[in-house]
Amino acid sequence: MPVTTDPVQQGAVPIEILANGIVASESVVTIRTRVDGQITQVHVTEGQMVRRGQPLFTLDSRLNQALLAQQEAQLMRDRALAARAEADAKRYQSLRGESFASQQRYEQAQADALAAAATVRATEAMIAQTKLQVEFATITAEIDGRLGAIPLRVGNFVRQAESTAITTLTQVDPILVQFAVPERWLAEVKAAMRHNTAHVRVRIEQDDGPPPEGELVFVDSAVDTTTGTILLKARFANGDLRLWPGQYVQVTLTPRAQENAITVAGPAVQTGQNGRFVFVLAPDNTARRREVTLVRVAGDRAVVTGDLKPGEKVIVDGAQRVTEGSRAVERNPAPQRVSAVR
Repeated sequence: MPVTTDPVQQGAVPIEILANGIVASESVVTIRTRVDGQITQVHVTEGQMVRRGQPLFTLDSRLNQALLAQQEAQLMRDRALAARAEADAKRYQSLRGESFASQQRYEQAQADALAAAATVRATEAMIAQTKLQVEFATITAEIDGRLGAIPLRVGNFVRQAESTAITTLTQVDPILVQFAVPERWLAEVKAAMRHNTAHVRVRIEQDDGPPPEGELVFVDSAVDTTTGTILLKARFANGDLRLWPGQYVQVTLTPRAQENAITVAGPAVQTGQNGRFVFVLAPDNTARRREVTLVRVAGDRAVVTGDLKPGEKVIVDGAQRVTEGSRAVERNPAPQRVSAVR
């Protein structure tokens, strides 16, 4: 019986945990106004990438600017009154020492000086508040991210009390992928987090590029008792914007590599009445059945345990047509030759 074979291999094989995940932004900021006013300028467009501190909208702040000018003039007056009250207090202090002023008049002068100084501080506080109102009239980006839809345009009046969202700002670089794995993998995941050995890859549907690789950054504090799974999160660099918030991806978590693992070609493992087995092509060209236990599948190879030794030839194609002790001849496909085009 002609068959093809593949050697038994022994070595380190990564442990892979497969899961379905969803891409989620690490930070989503809802842009709202902090002052009342009419929108006079829109500096950005929908879907634009912006940097932290970049101006987004400008509101009409002429009323607050006029109020600021009035308060600054009032501050100049209050400072002048405070200086005169301070001078009077010093004057009455010297007159009190020479017995030309009463104690009551001296105490009154001191109180007037303290009250004038307090008035100056109160006016300075009002000016600081008004300056904040003027500053809030220019709405800037709080994070680096991508803008969403902008329903309000120039001319619309916005109020702080209404809490109407002007737009949203979504961080897309870096970005998170959240997924859940069965509870039985919790020990492996915790050990990988302690030793910083966990690697995460995601496969994007209809994306032929190399799978993005990220870092496991979060393990939930409790197992979900309804599903028997635990929530994990991985962070990915996303400068090319291949990952999009809300997108579904296939996640492969590799907590560590299993050392000295025995692997065979996946199609060589068969299932019988007594469990799984493989056929080994003995040196005398006879097929010998070996019972194995399938541990897991890693790519196109199966990690097994059983009476197998590295280098033994396991029958892959033709294994269904041989039986214990039947003779077989190895017909491994020869490498294809590529002829030069003339």
